[in-house]
Amino acid sequence: MKNLKSHWRGIGFLSVFMLLGISFPASGQPEKTVVLPEMMTWSAYDVGSRGYVQGAAISDALTKQYKTRVRILPSGTSIGRVQPLKAGAASYGFLADEVFFGVEGLYEFANLAWGPQDFRVMLAHPAPVGLVVTGKSGIKTLKDMKGKRVVYIPGASSNNVKTEAQLAFVGLTWKDVQRVVLPSYNAALRGLIEGKVDVVGGVGITAPTLYELETSHMGIHWPEFPPSDKEGWKRMTAICPWLSPGKCYVGPGIKKEQPKDLISYAYPQLTTYARQDATEVYNLVKAFDQTFGMYKDVNSDMPDWAISKSGRTPAGAPFHEGAIRYLIEKGVWTAQDDQWNDKFLKRIKKIQELWKITLQETKSKGITEKDFAEYWLNKRKEIKD
Repeated sequence: MKNLKSHWRGIGFLSVFMLLGISFPASGQPEKTVVLPEMMTWSAYDVGSRGYVQGAAISDALTKQYKTRVRILPSGTSIGRVQPLKAGAASYGFLADEVFFGVEGLYEFANLAWGPQDFRVMLAHPAPVGLVVTGKSGIKTLKDMKGKRVVYIPGASSNNVKTEAQLAFVGLTWKDVQRVVLPSYNAALRGLIEGKVDVVGGVGITAPTLYELETSHMGIHWPEFPPSDKEGWKRMTAICPWLSPGKCYVGPGIKKEQPKDLISYAYPQLTTYARQDATEVYNLVKAFDQTFGMYKDVNSDMPDWAISKSGRTPAGAPFHEGAIRYLIEKGVWTAQDDQWNDKFLKRIKKIQELWKITLQETKSKGITEKDFAEYWLNKRKEIKD
C-alpha cells in the first residue's frame, strides 16, 4: 500500500471498472450489503471501563442488525488485551496507547517475547485527556508546575509517558518537579483529594473521582494546551505523536460556555494486525458506520464514533488498507491523512527491519535477556524519520 490515492481515486481505474461492468453506488449511497463473520471475538479493557462499555454497545448493534455474535475478552493490562490478537484468539481489539507502544517496540513490548507488532488501526475514537491539578495547588498555567508534586505510577507506561509529554509542552521534565510515586491510577486521583499531590497527568476527563475532587475543599483546575503554541505541541508530540489539540466542553470543573483547550487522544482504537483480511476489515468499518444510529446515544462517548471523527489521523498505528478503502468511499479520508499514514508505514518498516538486525546481534554478541531491553532501546535511537 504505497499510495492508496492512486489505487482508489484515479479516474483511470474507474474507467477500467466501468468497462468491466463493475458498478459503484452513487455518491452518498454506499452499498448496504455488509458481510460479517457469524462469530467475532474482540479484546477490550476491563468490564465497566469506558472501552468495554463502548465495545458492548457497538457489538449489540451489530448483533441486532447483522446477526453476528461478538464475544468480548476483558483485560486490565496491555499484554492481556494484545495476547489474544497475537495468538489469533481474537481478531480485533478496543485498545489505547499500547497500539503505539506495540508498533514501536516500547515499554511492555521492548523484550524478546514481543518486539514491534504490525498493528493497524481501523477506527480511532477521539477522547479528551488532560493534566488535572487541585485548586489549592496555586497552579494556573502549565509553567506553574515547576517544583510541584507530580504523580508517577510504576508500571503505568500509558499514564507516565503522557505526563512526561505534558510537562514537555512547557519545556519541563521530571527533574523539574517533585515526583511522587503512587501505586495506581485510582490512588493518584485520591491523592489529589487528600492533598498528597498537586498534579496528575494523562487523566481522562470523566473519571468519577474528579467530580468528587471538584466538590471537595481542594477544588479542581485544568491548565490549558493552546493549539496556537506550535512549539509546545511540537515538544509534546515528539514524545506522544498520537496526541492532538482538543477542545473540551463537558467535565468536572469545565463549563460548556467556557471550554478548555486540552488534548485529544485515540481511546479506544479499533485495532487489528496488518495480516487481517482487507475485505473483512472494510465490511466491519462499514458496519460500524451503518449501525451508528443504533448506538450513538448510549452515552456521551458514543457520538465520537462517527467516522468523520474516528476515521481520521493521528492514531497509534497506521490505518488498515480495508478501513482506508471505506473511508475514501465516504469522503472522510484526506490527502493529509494519506500523507500521515504513508510516513508512519515507512517508519514502522524501519523499526521492524532494525528489530531483525538486533535479534541477530543479540545472538552473535551473547546479549542476555536481562540486558536485551536496554540494548534494543539504544538501537532504536538509530531510526530517523
